[in-house]
Amino acid sequence: MILHRGRLIDHVQLRARDFPATAKFYRAVLGALDCPLLADDDWHIACDELWIDALGEDESEATHVHLAFQAGDQEAVKRFYQAGLAAGGRDNGGPGIRSYHPGYYAVFLFDPDGNNVEAVFQGAAPRSAASVEIDIGV
Repeated sequence: MILHRGRLIDHVQLRARDFPATAKFYRAVLGALDCPLLADDDWHIACDELWIDALGEDESEATHVHLAFQAGDQEAVKRFYQAGLAAGGRDNGGPGIRSYHPGYYAVFLFDPDGNNVEAVFQGAAPRSAASVEIDIGV
């Protein structure tokens, strides 16, 4: 089976009730995966296709989703877990093999807004490219 990534999702946006706590959590877990932030200020952070901003006054715009981040190996999954707990995340399933398919090694945390956040190493598999580059001319 061949899986394709990077052609369906343009971006995912989360609206954070407590932006400082949420930003602290995502800075920590994304740093554990060596993912640089593209934007980082008092009202939003961004990394690749993920955009997180402050909720503001409209509670109806709050989000609850499951996000799964790719990890380079099992050690990165463990770093993600420890960094997330230290930055205010709550355990939702510690590091370990899951039964989804052979080699699926993952961890689950709840972020400060209750989103279910996963780091997963799918096992050793060759990739055609490390990432897809899109030049939007800005």
